[in-house]
Amino acid sequence: MSTPNMTKFYIPTPRPNAVHRRRLTERLSKGCYRKLTLISAPAGYGKTTLVSEWLNSCGRAAAWISLEEGDSELTRFLTCWITSLQTLKENIGEGILAVLQTPQPPPTEWILTALLHEISAISSPFILVLDDYHAVKSEAVDAALLFMLNHFPSQMHLVITTREDPNIPLARLRVRDQLNELRAADLRFTFSESEDFLNNGMSLELSGDQIASLESRTEGWIAGLHLAALSIQGDRDAVRLIPSFNGRHHFVLDYLVEEVLDRQPMAVQAFLLRTSILERLCGSLCDDVMFDESVSSNETLLELERKNLFVVPLDHERRWYRYHHLFADLLRKRLQESLDDSHIAELHRRASAWCEHNGYEIEAFRHAVESNDMDRAALLLEGNGMPLHLRGAASISLNWLASLPAAELNARPALWVMYGSALLITGKLTGVEHKLAAAEAALAGAEEDVRVRDLIGVIAATRATLASLVLAGSPSDTDNKIRKAETAMQLTRPDDKTNDLVELIAPARDVGVSEHQEIDHAIDQVIVQARRALSYLRPDNLPVRTAAAWMLGVASQRRGVYSDARDAYNEVISNSRMMGHQLIAVMAITGLGQIEEAEHRARTAAEYYEEALRLGGDLPLPALREAQRGLARMRKNAVTSSLIEPLSQRELEVLGLIAKGLSNKEIGEKLFLALDTVKGHNRRIFEKLQVQRRTEAIARAAELNLLPNHREPH
Repeated sequence: MSTPNMTKFYIPTPRPNAVHRRRLTERLSKGCYRKLTLISAPAGYGKTTLVSEWLNSCGRAAAWISLEEGDSELTRFLTCWITSLQTLKENIGEGILAVLQTPQPPPTEWILTALLHEISAISSPFILVLDDYHAVKSEAVDAALLFMLNHFPSQMHLVITTREDPNIPLARLRVRDQLNELRAADLRFTFSESEDFLNNGMSLELSGDQIASLESRTEGWIAGLHLAALSIQGDRDAVRLIPSFNGRHHFVLDYLVEEVLDRQPMAVQAFLLRTSILERLCGSLCDDVMFDESVSSNETLLELERKNLFVVPLDHERRWYRYHHLFADLLRKRLQESLDDSHIAELHRRASAWCEHNGYEIEAFRHAVESNDMDRAALLLEGNGMPLHLRGAASISLNWLASLPAAELNARPALWVMYGSALLITGKLTGVEHKLAAAEAALAGAEEDVRVRDLIGVIAATRATLASLVLAGSPSDTDNKIRKAETAMQLTRPDDKTNDLVELIAPARDVGVSEHQEIDHAIDQVIVQARRALSYLRPDNLPVRTAAAWMLGVASQRRGVYSDARDAYNEVISNSRMMGHQLIAVMAITGLGQIEEAEHRARTAAEYYEEALRLGGDLPLPALREAQRGLARMRKNAVTSSLIEPLSQRELEVLGLIAKGLSNKEIGEKLFLALDTVKGHNRRIFEKLQVQRRTEAIARAAELNLLPNHREPH
């Protein structure tokens, strides 16, 4: 998983001389008893500014995420969620972050349940802000958000700012009084707020009529007022400028941006246009993009902020900035008009090189794609053994791969392989085999060097993963499971409660004849393809080897070929320890325990289960549940085996009635037995349980799980 830029979690600082919107901040505070505050309005209505002002004075701790398109990948979204919470409580969710980076992340519900468990440990009330949620377009993220909303602990309040309503059942939240809402009509500046902003915040000297005219023409639209103020500052001719405001917002915006840009020095205009290709700006990055030693980008950014020219600081040190989204869009439009494609591509190449050198691989890939540098984009996508599409960039990878002609992909067979893998991750299963077959065709006749052999191994591992999905439940439900899991290595079978990863290696469920045949065929395919993968993959390709070994271990265990399963699980354990992936090692050790249990070696099975629990000590509870259950079974069997003689069926019936509090006479009537016969059963029950009285017998029977209605604790 690519580590998110920490500026995403910076809570914007309220600007000096900003308009204080007490009428709105009071509404936000009064709505905190509800689960969700939704602030939904078009661009330029001050959503982010309002929330930052409120957080500065509301008295609650807060975490913040500035969302963007790349956060549509569920694993990346959850990584951002946890990272933001770590600004409130250090180390929260570290185990879950490790789980997200395993070759086989568990199902979404498992991860969310574990995350909610950790959130509940934060004792003080706090707020989490998802800023610009409209940038995230993902059914999986929407579903995860809804799950979290349905199970939030009472001390957590969620705030969403967005240009469009999220795809969650808002009507249901309203009916349950769980939703606090602010819309565009609420956010528009009133006359008094417009006056405060224009005359105090922007140091203009407008009359009441002029303010009313501007407020009316912009309909209280804050971005329009802001741009108008900048234009008036530029020529001080409010009388001429204000009457020219007409038309819809975007026409006004186009006009005003040109007014603002035309009044800037040429050097500033050049800086604004060329750096508009960047999502985030810092001095060093802008220096490399501008490639002009006479310009200090740090000083330019500070000056832009001082002039209030639509730059937003992203940290307290004023190292990172971004442009206001609308301003950036219009700058890019002007850039396209003022420079040819080759010059713009060169800007992207410089940005890509800087991002790669500084550890921002996904951003480096995006700029490489924009520069039309095929070789560079392909190299970055491969990611030095861990492709970017496995690190939260599946959507952007797919968009690029889908845009390439077949000839380009044939020239680089690795791209065909990543294409198939990315389709698998995003749940587009029907296209996976076609891409893998195309990769094989492109590789036909190539010398089998280390790189080619590794590609063949990855193809086999991807096919094994595809086949293993049948083992995850009903074949007809496979697509839904994939979309929900969003991972190429999803090998789980949903359980009614926890969806534990290790449920796949639990005893098989009852299925019909046709489904049994399909599952049987899938197991064969997993074994064949996983073995092929391991025979081709290079030894140091640990992530893919571990995935293949895990699938081989699971399928071999399901088939009952325990020697092969042992070998595969042992490789999983060895690789996982080298990679520091705790969860998958716990799962493999649990699998070894189940094999020992199946072969009636209870002591060894118990040792494996105990080892799994020791290793997984700091993992969320669901990851350890199967080992806990296995160890409980071993202990129960050990205690049961200590009985002098097992109880007969009739003795178990009598014992059950004793536990219900029936007298000997009542037991006799219930079972149609003579009183002396009942007493004889009692005597033998006490002897076998090695107890003296009824209360001791009931306690001993409960310990041994002998009572009819007793259930092993989960």
